[in-house]
Amino acid sequence: MRLRDLVAINLRTVRAYLLKEQFQRFWTYTTRGGAARFLKSWTTMALRSRLGPFKVFARTLRKHQTELLNWFAVRGRFAAGATEGFNNKARVTTRKAYGYRTYEHAKIALYHALADLPEPPWLTHRFC
Repeated sequence: MRLRDLVAINLRTVRAYLLKEQFQRFWTYTTRGGAARFLKSWTTMALRSRLGPFKVFARTLRKHQTELLNWFAVRGRFAAGATEGFNNKARVTTRKAYGYRTYEHAKIALYHALADLPEPPWLTHRFC
């Protein structure tokens, strides 16, 4: 079966597949400017595709475009192991904070665990 036959069978599925495959090119760019141009054209294409999930995804990409493009600026300049260790420490602290009654207490626990801040004296529990 050829791609032309698939297009005739279910155009929406083929469009979704082609958009997904085309987006993988984003990670091959080496410059921030090239990636920004690609992201702008891809999100425009996705928004015009009339595919609901791709529209939502394209809006999310546009909302976080600055953070995505920062990846190209720092690629190869930091140790991924350090980032993974930081994320693991945050995950463990969040798991320990599961029983806290408010989000604010969990947030304080994260600040103290990740930044090694002193614990406030008014708390009745420990963040160990």
